[in-house]
Amino acid sequence: MTHSQHANESIKPLEGGNVASPRGFSVGATYVGMKTFGDNEKLDLAILLSESPCVGAGVFTQNKFAAAPVHLSRENLEEAQPRAIIVNSGCANAGVGDQGMIDARAMTSIAASKLNLSRSEILIASTGVIGAELPMGIIQNGIESISLDSSGHDFAKAMMTTDTHPKEFAVEIEIEGVKGTIAGAAKGVGMIHPDMATMLSFITTDLAIDSGFLKSVIKEAADQTFNMVSVDGDTSTNDTLIILANGLAKNTPIDGGTNGEKFSDALFEVCKALAKMIARDGEGATKLLEVQVEQAQSLPDARIAARTITASPLLKAAIYGNDPNWGRVLMALGRSGANIAENKVSIFMNDICMMEAGKPIPFFRDAAITAMQKPEVVIRVQLGLGDGNATAWGCDLTEEYVHINGAYTT
Repeated sequence: MTHSQHANESIKPLEGGNVASPRGFSVGATYVGMKTFGDNEKLDLAILLSESPCVGAGVFTQNKFAAAPVHLSRENLEEAQPRAIIVNSGCANAGVGDQGMIDARAMTSIAASKLNLSRSEILIASTGVIGAELPMGIIQNGIESISLDSSGHDFAKAMMTTDTHPKEFAVEIEIEGVKGTIAGAAKGVGMIHPDMATMLSFITTDLAIDSGFLKSVIKEAADQTFNMVSVDGDTSTNDTLIILANGLAKNTPIDGGTNGEKFSDALFEVCKALAKMIARDGEGATKLLEVQVEQAQSLPDARIAARTITASPLLKAAIYGNDPNWGRVLMALGRSGANIAENKVSIFMNDICMMEAGKPIPFFRDAAITAMQKPEVVIRVQLGLGDGNATAWGCDLTEEYVHINGAYTT
């Protein structure tokens, strides 16, 4: 299922929306000292709770060093209807051997005791430094001290590592006269080149959704949004996307058809908004890069071409320097693996045509440089081979990226 550029008119952005906006969800967060305190508020441990059992689905990293929380969340999604998610930042709980799963299970057990749930009803995610064990003593005290309420903004703040701001988005949608909410929170912003879902992202809804349909629709939403983001070409060990649907809107469970399309469209808008926030806030970034590939021979071709162009370090550096070097677009396109007919390719940078039907088009360089100084740079590539279309998002590559990652663990 693909989505048009124009969202369904029944989808309305919810001002100030967060993961606790849908009926029946509450959030609590605290600071225990796992991450270094900078300009962000002191929060690094959070819980999201639904007052009733949820239909849940997840998409996870394909990195072969997947963190213990990834393995445990996969297990728990298969065993039970989830009720809660516990998240920490500052420590990824990855690359620490058997202790990783021991600690992940302990975190869910402590949370289960606090919330009067079974351990399998709790999903878990971690983000931060790889190769360090979780400080379970302070985590246990932190979990026990958390108070939950409906002010969900703290959940997004507690996930942040090098993010400069929390990332949240919510929409309201009406299906057969029943109003429901779909909301999400995410964090980036380095080690971002997902090969499944996203960095960390959690979606909540009060709509009732069939389990099989939810699994398929969240995978497709991930493929069209989070899987089309690249900040630095690295796929994290902890990438996790989870959606929880508690059904408290009391609608007839959605399992496809017209209602399924409406829900899919709304979910896509939430995921796209979060994906663009992650790209825009890439480590050290000053600009959002959007790459639109049109008329590819197939959808997979369009996606691989858009992702490859977006991820090119040479192009990202050119975007930072306001250099309209469209040859770098051509280079990345040519190595992407997508089918190409050289005499049919056209390239536009912020609507300035630089190549048409395989031939360079003279352009006024100063005007192109001025156009590239905007906070968003849009590159459009037409392949002239079919009806495959895809959009990818990224950011420029700056000195600040090297500075942030040169000092990350120190």
